[in-house]
This record gives sequence, structure tokens and C-alpha cells, in this order.
Amino acid sequence: MTTTVESKVAELVKPFAGKPSELIQALHRVQSSLGYIPPEAQATVARALGVPPSQVRGVVTFYHFFRTSPVGKHTLRLCLGTACHVRGAESVLKAIEEELGVGLGGTSADGLFTVEGVRCLGACGLAPVMMVDDEVYGKLDPKKVKGILRRIRGSAG
Repeated sequence: MTTTVESKVAELVKPFAGKPSELIQALHRVQSSLGYIPPEAQATVARALGVPPSQVRGVVTFYHFFRTSPVGKHTLRLCLGTACHVRGAESVLKAIEEELGVGLGGTSADGLFTVEGVRCLGACGLAPVMMVDDEVYGKLDPKKVKGILRRIRGSAG
């Protein structure tokens, strides 16, 4: 991380300086600005609040909301609930991994997609189902999901 980013993080957490009880609020603020909380930002937060770096890392890794790597332009959420699992979510996940080169929790190398697994999207009748941003795609199979991802990639250029 550059000195510019470190100084930006220091400025963001200035209102929380010396207040260890404000750790989560400080981390939210950093993530809202940067989109994620890299290790260098965690160290800056620790210094500003006067807490051990291990405490900051513990909070960041405990809460699923916090991210330690950049997110993609599009968020892909694959349902892993019972109905989707029974109807082939595993093969859909494999197709996503093949197409994007990344699995659950990862971001594609081109920065276009972040892949997340969710317990339910409330569209069990369309199982297996995924959402890309706010668009729902159902009755998926490996071929269909690869086509969807290629179409989105093509329109991103």
C-alpha cells in the first residue's frame, strides 16, 4: 500500500483515534472508502486506535461483511441451499470456477466478478439459481451459466 493510501486510512480513522471500542466502526469506514481492508490498512487502524494488529485481523476475519481483497465489478451470488444443492448447484459452481478461474470468496483476475455462496435467494422454484448484481438467473446448468458469464464479460468491454 502506498503512503498516500496509508495517510488516507489514517485520516479516515482519525475520529476513532485512541478509542479501541470503535474498532468496528473504523473498519466499516475504511472498507466503505477503499472497498476492502488490506493488511496495511489493518495495521494503520491498529496504530490509530491503539490496539494490537492481531485484534484488528481477528475482527476482520471473524465478520463476513469485511473483505481483505478487492471486489469485482459484478457480484455473483450462487445459492447453495437445499433445493439448489439437490438440483445441481455443485455442477454450476464447477462451471463458474472453470469460466472465471476462481471459486467461492474469490475475485476473477480481470476484476469483473466476485463469487459468493449464499444459503438461499428465495427462488427455490428456479433452482439452481444465482444472482449477478440484481439480476436473477434460474434453472441453471453448466452450459447456461458459462453463456451468461461470457455475455456479461462481453458487455463489460
